[in-house]
Amino acid sequence: MAAKRASCMLFRAAVQQQQKWAANSPSRNAGSSRSLIFQQQTSSFRNESFNSQRFFSSDSGTGKSYKIVGVLYKGREYAADNPKFLGCVENALGLREWLESLGHQYIVTDDKDGPDCELEKHINDMDILITTPFHPAYLTAERINKAKNLKLALTAGVGSDHINLPAAGSAGITVAEVTGSNITSVAEDELMRILILVRNFLPAWEQISNGEWDIAAAASRSSDLRDKVVATVGAGRIGRELLKRLKPFDCKQLLYWDRLSIGEENERETGATQETDLEALLAKSDIVALNIPLTEKTRKMFDKTLLSKFKKGAYLINNARGALVDEVAVKEACESGQLGGYSGDVWNQQPPSADHPWRHMPRHAMTPHLSGTTIDAQLRYSAGVKEMLDQFFKGEPFPEANVIVKGGRTAAQYQ
Repeated sequence: MAAKRASCMLFRAAVQQQQKWAANSPSRNAGSSRSLIFQQQTSSFRNESFNSQRFFSSDSGTGKSYKIVGVLYKGREYAADNPKFLGCVENALGLREWLESLGHQYIVTDDKDGPDCELEKHINDMDILITTPFHPAYLTAERINKAKNLKLALTAGVGSDHINLPAAGSAGITVAEVTGSNITSVAEDELMRILILVRNFLPAWEQISNGEWDIAAAASRSSDLRDKVVATVGAGRIGRELLKRLKPFDCKQLLYWDRLSIGEENERETGATQETDLEALLAKSDIVALNIPLTEKTRKMFDKTLLSKFKKGAYLINNARGALVDEVAVKEACESGQLGGYSGDVWNQQPPSADHPWRHMPRHAMTPHLSGTTIDAQLRYSAGVKEMLDQFFKGEPFPEANVIVKGGRTAAQYQ
């Protein structure tokens, strides 16, 4: 009970922190692939099929009691050890006391897969679904078709590709996320992974753990970041934050590829130059980081053919989405030396199978999906979820930057 009370106190403080952050964060990134200019979705559905009866503003502010289902990962013993650890089942984003005091039903589970899972028991009558990219509950078209009461799908974090967005739009479901809540967390993690690969850190660490001492074996593949060409594919909020953190390392050149320029001011701040030819960028970069959203256009974009365009021995960092790359092609590129190494925390299916090829391929520095769920990020996205739920209950609009699908329309970066 003491841990729960502490979590509530910390959460209230986090709400204040989130409000400050939101006030200082631009609602839109002009000139970026992350900009949220809403366009009519025409490929999979048309606006006339939009189910207006399920649009999120109906019934809001009327005192209605909602059934809210959250899908989070289990915190186990760590949940009690750290009351700031809000992003787990046990601490439930710090929302339980508040939601239940308003008369809402709040069910939180980690059981999300298969026809007999806990989530399936609530699909038919839940009003709101809260999911997370770190333990994604895949909201398929089949599930959406069964979720007749579902009005709002909230992502606690950033990245809503685990939801079938065209189907959600067609069904009149609003999809929103806490944009910007973990950009610092992910950008810092990407910089760490770059250094881990370039300095050949993991093989050196493994030597010590195994009781060995072989400086030559570790040093023969260890380099400086200085004087290297580093690029990001995608220069939205995370991409730009990574570039800013790379600037003090005196890299030979910082490059970005994006459908739009980030503008002269951002280019001065980051020290980066736009390269409009993706293959030209890959051919001259020593390190490439992926910072683009997953869409049908970008799924497996980095296949065997595109990986062959990389500079021989380049390092690839992917904290965006695992399905941006062909997993077998990445494994083969690491084995052949076409890639000097691969690191990321995102997998095509989460959790990955025990025999997933990335677990055992050479020159990798893979981890579970954790870059955006640091304790600090959890405080921010938990506060953001509460703020948006409060707006939903009052019938108030969400910040435009947080909305992914609304009124049958999908945000530009997911098209």
